[in-house]
Amino acid sequence: MRKIRKVVLAYSGGLDTSVILKWLQERYGCEVVTFTADIGQGEELEPARRKARRLGVASRNIVIEDLREEFVRDFVYPMFRANALYEGEYLLGTSIARPLIAKHLIQTAKKTGADAISHGATGKGNDQVRFELGAYALMPEVKIIAPWREWDLGSRASLLAYAARHGIPVDFKKKRGGAPYSMDANLLHVSYEGGVLEDPDYQPEESMWRITVSPERAPARPQTVELEYRRGDIVAVNGRRLSPARVLAELNRLGGRHGVGRLDMVENRYVGMKSRGCYETPGGTIMLKAHRAIESITLDREVLALKDDLMPRYARLIYNGYWFSPERRLLQTLIDASQAPANGTVRVKLYKGTVLVTGRSSRKDSLFDPSIATFEDDKGAYSQADAAGFIRLNALRLRIAARRGRK
Repeated sequence: MRKIRKVVLAYSGGLDTSVILKWLQERYGCEVVTFTADIGQGEELEPARRKARRLGVASRNIVIEDLREEFVRDFVYPMFRANALYEGEYLLGTSIARPLIAKHLIQTAKKTGADAISHGATGKGNDQVRFELGAYALMPEVKIIAPWREWDLGSRASLLAYAARHGIPVDFKKKRGGAPYSMDANLLHVSYEGGVLEDPDYQPEESMWRITVSPERAPARPQTVELEYRRGDIVAVNGRRLSPARVLAELNRLGGRHGVGRLDMVENRYVGMKSRGCYETPGGTIMLKAHRAIESITLDREVLALKDDLMPRYARLIYNGYWFSPERRLLQTLIDASQAPANGTVRVKLYKGTVLVTGRSSRKDSLFDPSIATFEDDKGAYSQADAAGFIRLNALRLRIAARRGRK
């Protein structure tokens, strides 16, 4: 086993990573640097600092960074330019946060002279792949310590027993059992999995949902929201210019109030198993609907078709952890180039869990020509007689096959 001098741990201050912190000190006898990212999870991060100090981490080795703007600007926005959906439903809220954390784990390792990083992802999930592919892409020789693949602490009970033996503080909810599922939150979404949700036929209780009201309890009056786009990114909400993180926070607030963005699905993990997850992504749901609307009037038909063809592959790359891969970067270059004309405004109506586009406009970049599209007199702008030849040419192969008796 290679000697580890210093390791950077992705640290939340929760039960798992607190146990990992102590285990690293005990197992490897190394100096531990804790890295905690604020990506909009909505929790106070100072308790993580205090707990790390109680566990013997020097103040200089406790790193907490506010990454909310970088998260939305450099990861969420580029992903939404592609209209990415994994398996037709999932807006990739957890997946897109992992490369950002991996990036800053490696940056912290380089700044502090660490020769290893560590994370709390299990050997069954996707996050281990996402963290480690990102880390290797940015620091090829880094040593990665994944305790769940090494230790013999295979259950929550064993973690609690380890914590008790080593004087690791555990919050009251964990001692009493806590939520009957696990949660992960950031500025894009909240996810729920495990526990009672492992039965795909179990209907989650209403009390589980954190940031959306149920559609049944949403306001009886709809709300209209206007979004301004520049090169495929939202720059203003209802006329107010906002930073990327503030855009997403505001859309989360509006969408959550109207019950928008709940999802309950069974997905295919990269490691091969099926997994049931529940998600709340109110702002992202609005963003996807509105972005497709601005593209509908500003992008060429075949450009849209090409993007739609590539989207599932792009989404799989993010889900499977290949954000820093050359193929994802290449696809991103194409996607970003397509967004040059995606400028204008989109109006959506939020009502009891739904997002309905009610208007879209682009003064300079719209390809919608009313003089051609009209059902009224177009004054010769379009010759309907041309359609006959167009149809006959496209039908030629079908007519030849039919003459040969082929079905």
